[in-house]
Amino acid sequence: MNKSALVRSSVACVGCSLLFLQLNLSAQIEEFTDIGDSELQNPAQGEWLHWRGGQNAWGYSELEQINTSNVGQLQLVWSWAMDDSGAGEAAPLVHAGMMFLPGPRGVIQALNAANGDLLWEYRPGITPAMEGSNAVALGAEQLGDALMPATAFAGVGRGVQKNIAIYGDRIFAATENASIVAIDARSGLLAWETPVADPALGYYYVAGPIVANGVLVTGINGCERYKEDVCFITGHDPASGEELWRTSTVARPDDPGGDSWGDLPLHLRAGGDAWVAGSYDPVTNLVYWGTAQAKPWARVVRGTDGEALYTNSTLALNPNTGVMEWYYQHLPGETHDMDEVFESVLIDVDGRPSLFKMGKLGILWQLDRVSGEYIKATDIGYQNLVNLNPVTGKVVYKDGMLPRIGKQLDFCPSTSGLKSWRAMAYSPQTSAMYIPIALNCELATFGPVEQVLGGGGTGPVRRVNYPHPDAGDNLGELLVLDIPSGEVKWRYRSRAPLNTAALTTAGSLVFIGDWNRYMYAFDADTGEKLWQTRVSTSAQGFPVSYMIDGVQYVALPAGNGGASWAALLPRELAPELTRPRSGNSMHVFALPTQARQD
Repeated sequence: MNKSALVRSSVACVGCSLLFLQLNLSAQIEEFTDIGDSELQNPAQGEWLHWRGGQNAWGYSELEQINTSNVGQLQLVWSWAMDDSGAGEAAPLVHAGMMFLPGPRGVIQALNAANGDLLWEYRPGITPAMEGSNAVALGAEQLGDALMPATAFAGVGRGVQKNIAIYGDRIFAATENASIVAIDARSGLLAWETPVADPALGYYYVAGPIVANGVLVTGINGCERYKEDVCFITGHDPASGEELWRTSTVARPDDPGGDSWGDLPLHLRAGGDAWVAGSYDPVTNLVYWGTAQAKPWARVVRGTDGEALYTNSTLALNPNTGVMEWYYQHLPGETHDMDEVFESVLIDVDGRPSLFKMGKLGILWQLDRVSGEYIKATDIGYQNLVNLNPVTGKVVYKDGMLPRIGKQLDFCPSTSGLKSWRAMAYSPQTSAMYIPIALNCELATFGPVEQVLGGGGTGPVRRVNYPHPDAGDNLGELLVLDIPSGEVKWRYRSRAPLNTAALTTAGSLVFIGDWNRYMYAFDADTGEKLWQTRVSTSAQGFPVSYMIDGVQYVALPAGNGGASWAALLPRELAPELTRPRSGNSMHVFALPTQARQD
């Protein structure tokens, strides 16, 4: 079979035999060019090769055909219904006129990015392997076991597939079954599959890999349960899937920093998930990855008094060796589920290479990305848990704010966080950061856990959510911070929580969507709302922009689920808002011909 001209797509049901359909592909497959490190570092204008556009994670498009003067004329040019078998948080890639779209439960689809035609589809355990690969296609009767062992812990977010990576002529993904897969970008066939961890122990992925200096780097999830192992980040050979290195995100008893967990044995050191993909700086040759909180959440429940390294930290790793060159722990000994695991945005400020990160507490951190040295922190002022020393960056919990078992605690934000997986974006035009915020607080009562192998988890918490006292009736906010000064440039508030990442463009625009099915475009400088539309269900995922044959497109995902507290808040705090509970989809917009010519 000529793999450059044909693709296999599959449909399966329990008890059904596999059906493979041969489809003629459009010219995009013929014109596909391999992606190397130089293309990732300097992507062609109009392509979207990293989950946040570029390796610096700005979430910024250099395209300006759609701008403040014409964005009000945007029209839907195509849409695509995705699977409803899980939560959708899609971060698509675009190359050679093709959109590579990650869906729930490991499904990946290649679409003609100009008209939405399906080119190929990959389904875990169903799509066959390429000749000579180290993977084996499974029959439909084996699919359930392949995706979810009966003994696996169904952790929060399992089945979500946030992002994928592209390198060479392959698409790379990380699965809910704790494996990494390579898919042939021209045919959709499985090139290789490498098991990384045992899903029966609770391990799984929700964030996919990135490629850094020719190495596939991926962080694992499912670290809640007590076991004789800890969470980690791995480097793999993209050609073969061979594991090159493994770096723990929790300090083992004999490791440097091991005493930060006190005398807890290895099997009681839980947490440190790496459930959001990282960034890469080719100048420093460092990968920057965030880690989540220790588990169980409350110190008093897990039995630690120290920092619990390397949780709630930014790690700087050499992608070729896995060596940790530096780390910065944002919240030592965190104790309320306020993790700092989210995207790392790489910006040079006044000539100093910097890394910006914001966690659930709403503190925007600026670190030197060469040394990890603290530069600056800006508390946006909505949290009541900690005092921040802006000179040193030291964080200390306020009196009375440490959880005690069985005692109710009133704190802001709630465990949904002010900031969550909905990534912020940077615009070099305005030198500002555009940050989706959820405005809410909670009354929480933490309970005990049994500290035995197989036990643990996050720890039981009885919650009562309530709106943030400074927010009025609003649950959502787009907060815009000037990077040099840290001052608020403008803010937009909405009754519904904002539920997508932000996207900025050279057209002086910022795009974002909310739980109430609206998607918006704002003037990035003034905050004026210039365009809005409504989609099938909650706007959810990572908007992107790209160009094909002189036409700029904006792709806005919608989805259900989401495995985060903010997605649950409207049902409790804004019950008048409703959305369908199915309908993962992609919606793509462009200007009409006359508007483009004008």
